[in-house]
Amino acid sequence: MNIKRILTAVTAMLALATLAAAHAATPVSFCTNWFAEPSHGGFYEAKAEGLYAKAGLDATIKMGGPQVNGMQLLLAGQCTFLMADSIGTLKALHAGAPVVAVATTYQKDPQVIIAHAGVKSLADLKGKPIEVSAEGMNNYWPWLKRKFGFTDSQARPYTFTIAPFLHDKSLSQQGYVTSEPYMIEQAGEKPKVFLLADYGYPNYSEVIVARADYVKKHPQVVAAFVRASAQGWRDYLCNPKPANKLIVEANPKMTSGLLAYGWKTIRAHDLVTGGAAAKLGIGTMTAARWQAIDNFMVNDAHMLPADFDYKKGYTLKFVKNLHVMARSCPAA
Repeated sequence: MNIKRILTAVTAMLALATLAAAHAATPVSFCTNWFAEPSHGGFYEAKAEGLYAKAGLDATIKMGGPQVNGMQLLLAGQCTFLMADSIGTLKALHAGAPVVAVATTYQKDPQVIIAHAGVKSLADLKGKPIEVSAEGMNNYWPWLKRKFGFTDSQARPYTFTIAPFLHDKSLSQQGYVTSEPYMIEQAGEKPKVFLLADYGYPNYSEVIVARADYVKKHPQVVAAFVRASAQGWRDYLCNPKPANKLIVEANPKMTSGLLAYGWKTIRAHDLVTGGAAAKLGIGTMTAARWQAIDNFMVNDAHMLPADFDYKKGYTLKFVKNLHVMARSCPAA
């Protein structure tokens, strides 16, 4: 037996094992806020195209739902990143949760109020019944009360179905511009849709949130996830097919019609590429916008005390030099 050859072989094997370990992908998980849908398209696109893998990440996307508390999962370590919103993030921080927003998906919150044909403005809905979720009562509803004089007495529990809306012609409801209007149209009615962001609602939607300790310990992982996600959105807006395949696999109830409608609507309203993203790139956030959100939460909604340090709830470190710009895509 040649000891020298054996030692050489063992050394080579150890070197290969060390090299493989050095290049092993970092496992991360991303908890979304709902079942897989077009509103999550860019993240599924990044997964489908291998953008996360190229960034050194073994990324898993975990669907949310009406009974899923994503913030609890994040704090319990069940997900590395969470899809949340700016208002919810600051409220969680104020409650003692050590969380920080590192990027955003939407420059415009896709939240809408949907009314029946004939309603001309949001102001026309004052005193009329509107279905609002528990989360909505704590987020956009105080803004509607302040801006349009709505009252809690007109709010009705949102049942996450369009059936009550179709049955009651006096009823309006909340929704996402990318989904519920399409469902109502498919049921035979052309609704009136009010995108709250167009009326000044300042919330950042689909913010990428992480635990503050994780951001501090693993900045390279955070940066890699943010960049790959932004690239996924850039590509999804031009070609949604790779993402759509994974979305349907995760959520078999998703239809091709809703996938197409959601994609077109995201583009039509510049939800991802408008605002600051037009100049600074997809995923960007600004200090001025966060200040406006804090001002709304303190002065309009009375959700936060005036002395709350909202700046601890976000960081621009991972987006200030991101510059993932939208491409010129074929017409939708």
